[in-house]
Amino acid sequence: MLTKSNLSFFQSLFIVRVVGLLVLSTVVFAASALPSKKQKGAEIQADNYYPRVLFETSMGEITIELDRRKAPITVNNFLRYVNFKEYDNTLFQRIIPNYIVQGGGYTPEFKVKTTFSPIFNESGNGLKNVMYSIAMARKDDPHSAMRQFFFNVNDNTNLDPGRGWGYTVFGQVIEGTDVIDKMAEVETEYHVQSGFRDVPVTPIILHKATILPEIN
Repeated sequence: MLTKSNLSFFQSLFIVRVVGLLVLSTVVFAASALPSKKQKGAEIQADNYYPRVLFETSMGEITIELDRRKAPITVNNFLRYVNFKEYDNTLFQRIIPNYIVQGGGYTPEFKVKTTFSPIFNESGNGLKNVMYSIAMARKDDPHSAMRQFFFNVNDNTNLDPGRGWGYTVFGQVIEGTDVIDKMAEVETEYHVQSGFRDVPVTPIILHKATILPEIN
């Protein structure tokens, strides 16, 4: 038989359980809303804010220093591709003199390479599309960058953010600027099979991309 005291006890117990469930669901929601502490690629030289990558190309070697402080999502994404050897034996398929040298997305036979998910646009990080910087290529959607990148071979202020989103710069060439210069000067043509313009007549291949050891 339920008495007033028993009823009060069950009501209190019910309230405690409801509050407990609400607290638990709040904690779970908050945890799921937080970015993962171990982003994909973040575990690669995790304590190194300026990892370096060596490109061995058919025209020479290029060393890039990445800026993880200002472009963590982009750098981690790039390192992920490098770590999985996804840039090895790929093509620099788009070259516009005094503008950009672009690659990272196709095999020498113009087959599309596998991609991970698109990443958030970090173009507002303060890094500019200046000479010899490296930035992410994308489509009209500002958050559509995946694996293709380009080197700026001029100070391309039109690619920086203004009223709209820009193109995310995430590093700088520290060795091999002469190789970039040579790439920017090659003869290009319309490529019938792919339908691409500005394709080098003589293919330029990225043979191997390697994450260099940390500097102590």
